[in-house]
Amino acid sequence: MALSDIQTIFFDIGSTLRVTDKDPAFIAEGRRKMAALAKSSEDPEVFYQTLKARYDAYREVSKVALLDYPEIEFWQQIMLPDADGEYVAAHAQELTTLWRDGTNGKRLTRFDTVETVKELYRRGYQLGIIANTITEAEITDWMIEEGISHCFTTTILSSKVRLRKPDPAIYHLACRCCGTPEAHCAYIGDNPDRDVEGTRAAGFGCMILIDDPKKGRTEKMRAACDCLIENLSDLLDLFPPRN
Repeated sequence: MALSDIQTIFFDIGSTLRVTDKDPAFIAEGRRKMAALAKSSEDPEVFYQTLKARYDAYREVSKVALLDYPEIEFWQQIMLPDADGEYVAAHAQELTTLWRDGTNGKRLTRFDTVETVKELYRRGYQLGIIANTITEAEITDWMIEEGISHCFTTTILSSKVRLRKPDPAIYHLACRCCGTPEAHCAYIGDNPDRDVEGTRAAGFGCMILIDDPKKGRTEKMRAACDCLIENLSDLLDLFPPRN
């Protein structure tokens, strides 16, 4: 499949459209706020480690089953099973935000994300998101804040559809939603295993990985994908205006 035949470009989120800043003070504050919101009497770090053990066990199961829980079920059944269910449901979205703050740090938009997305949209490509995430609303809120929500035709999050990458079913679902055959879709991600496996199995026309040389995976990534880029703006050299 030639790049000129690509009609729709799907993106991952973490380490692709956004990166993280592991600011220790920010992380500590996220853990403190999460413990307070959960009404825990434990030290915030002790409370966080308890939740992390539950999360790690859940993640190992989800990686095998290729299924994710919706946000409320995630907190009610996995993270805080002994807490008041109604209270947890009412605060699930905020708990998710604080969990991610306390685990990954600040989420920052990659320096060239907004302009690249806007330019690809202007060039006539349909754009979409396919991502594994425990949050249901934060991604769309971020797109609105950055002024790019109108650029995306389809947003598929594992926490909303229960399917999880690399299950090809999540990629097929995204293609049905946007109306583009898999062979005419490209996927932009950062994981040389999960992202590549799913898109290959789903029959996507093109798989592009974005590299962080500091992670030391460049050769593995180059061998796995159709094209390796260092910046999102490099996509503008690959995808010319349509028609």
